[in-house]
Amino acid sequence: MAEVITVARPYAQAAFRYASEQQALTDWSDMLSLLAAIADDAAMQELIDSPQLTEIQLADLFIKVAGDRINSNVGNFVRVLAANGRLKLLPEIAVLYEIQHRAAEGRVQAEMVSAFPASEAQQAEVIASLRKRLGRDIELSCSTDTELLGGAIIRAGDLVIDGSIRGKLERLGAALNN
Repeated sequence: MAEVITVARPYAQAAFRYASEQQALTDWSDMLSLLAAIADDAAMQELIDSPQLTEIQLADLFIKVAGDRINSNVGNFVRVLAANGRLKLLPEIAVLYEIQHRAAEGRVQAEMVSAFPASEAQQAEVIASLRKRLGRDIELSCSTDTELLGGAIIRAGDLVIDGSIRGKLERLGAALNN
């Protein structure tokens, strides 16, 4: 996975720089998300892997499927990706682009996984704490994982806070074994 991200990063950075210069960050974000969804489609994955289509044909297919939901500049970006055999990287490129987009706007995507659904008040408390700690606006997504037993794990960028009972038990077990 690290290798895929390493290869995708320069494309995401180039797209971000161009979109920033054109003052079209949100438009590019939307268009890259659409292209990522197209690239994630199982039938499209098969076509990307198939030797029956040339890079030009693949690029044209992506552009045709996207239709008028992408502009000509994004179409050119698709052609560059196809020419370099990188269409499969569109999902990763979109994620890396979005991270840069959020950072430029002073936003951070955070994820909270808890053993039980978090209340609105708990979510607001997490958002306030992260905002204070990171100095940025927080976009929080929540999910549940019953294997945590209790508590929660919060991820925001490079920050990981493991307040789950499962995590505490694992750390206790590791400490006892050492």
